[in-house]
Amino acid sequence: MTRQIYDAIIVGGGAAGIGAAVALKDADIENYLVLERHQVGASFSAWPEETRFLTPSFPTNSIGMLDLNSVSIGTSPAFSLQAEHPTGKEFALYLRQVALILELPISENTTVLRISRIADEFVIDTEEHTLRAKHLIWAAGEFQYPLMSGFTGSELCLHTSMIERFADLQADDFIIIGGFESGVDAAYHLASRGLNVRLFDRVNPWSTTTSDPSTALSTYSQERMSEPFFKNHVTLYPDTAIGSVIKTSNAYEITTEDDSRFTTSQPPILASGFVGSHRLILDMFEERPDGYPLLNENDESTLVPGLFMCGPAVRHDDHVFCFIFKFRMRFAVVAKAIATSLGVPAAGLEEYRDWGMYLDDLSCCGEECIC
Repeated sequence: MTRQIYDAIIVGGGAAGIGAAVALKDADIENYLVLERHQVGASFSAWPEETRFLTPSFPTNSIGMLDLNSVSIGTSPAFSLQAEHPTGKEFALYLRQVALILELPISENTTVLRISRIADEFVIDTEEHTLRAKHLIWAAGEFQYPLMSGFTGSELCLHTSMIERFADLQADDFIIIGGFESGVDAAYHLASRGLNVRLFDRVNPWSTTTSDPSTALSTYSQERMSEPFFKNHVTLYPDTAIGSVIKTSNAYEITTEDDSRFTTSQPPILASGFVGSHRLILDMFEERPDGYPLLNENDESTLVPGLFMCGPAVRHDDHVFCFIFKFRMRFAVVAKAIATSLGVPAAGLEEYRDWGMYLDDLSCCGEECIC
């Protein structure tokens, strides 16, 4: 019996995994498979109910511009969802629509246990099967891997990724540790109910000095912070690093690194971001000084040929590809590299250039707005 060897296997059925799968399809690669631990879009489905996309969606396809939140050409979350800032559950529905309409080969409820490189093959052990592939794309994302460390007692906090609905949080006041996007989002929803919030950050993310949304607070969040109820109910503590959190008999005591003390009746909300799934396979990559995988010009591991990274963990020099509209521009680069390895022309990928979906020249990145 001939054992099956896939040309490529994608781990992860979120925005990066579905987008990469479409790119492989458009590259005329047919023998591939997407492995998803839960269901397509599971991480988005797990967002807090009130949380919405920072980036706006608009159906601009008719003039040759892709919706900022699209993962593939010819689709628009704005059109399919009738939403400008989709919720996580709405966006998961969009991803499932893309997968269904394009008939992408996806194995849901498939947990990857380990990945090995044996000779010129990747061996992927799941709970039920052992699969083999010539190429592997890691696209498992970040949301299911929250950052729960950073100071003593951080495990006593409630990470934003574990909140189902902000409306379920009941107290007179809250402390939020981490003032970037998820921290502002949490503060906004609590303040909108008339609740008082103290928002801490070790730096000052609310003072914008760059136009790059990968490192500056989004305009969506800045606009929210200008709401009267936000100003009335949220107290900002910039440049205030947290040293520890302890639980007393009836409260939580937060001590900053400069020994200031604050108390709250509820577990502090931790908006510290995510360590990301790439940590699970970091031994298969060289590591950058910032802890992210070192990638070559094709987003491929410099240690393990044929292993590619797609999604928000992609970094090149100082360029951070953490938004969908950024990391989707590298799908075609990865698909082309795999197609070339397989001897497939992949002429269909050239259309990606017309849609701003084929960024193979990084010298054009990093431009700032002049006003």
